[in-house]
Amino acid sequence: MSMTESSENYLETILILSKQLPVVRSVDIANELGFKKSSVSIAMKNLREKKHITVTDAGFIYLTESGKEIAEMIYERHEFLSKWLMNMGVDEQTATEDACKMEHVISKESFEAIKKHIKL
Repeated sequence: MSMTESSENYLETILILSKQLPVVRSVDIANELGFKKSSVSIAMKNLREKKHITVTDAGFIYLTESGKEIAEMIYERHEFLSKWLMNMGVDEQTATEDACKMEHVISKESFEAIKKHIKL
């Protein structure tokens, strides 16, 4: 399951927004990420082609099972790594930014080992 960091970020953003909003649209994603709507539209087309999202005729975006699985994995890593770094004394903004980079490159094996070793 080879995903780009960008695709993972989009899926994670859809997951987060779906917890906050009744429906998620491209404009919501563009506003959240500070991207142009045209960039988001291209990304949504790619995610739809890979069957990670569905888009209704009204433009509502929903995660498919595979999309939700990836989004939840990235979100869990983000939350865990942010907390871990803050617990070690890293300020919140830096911890969040670093976690955002780390969540995409760490292997499943390494992440599970860190989780097992550290109790948050």
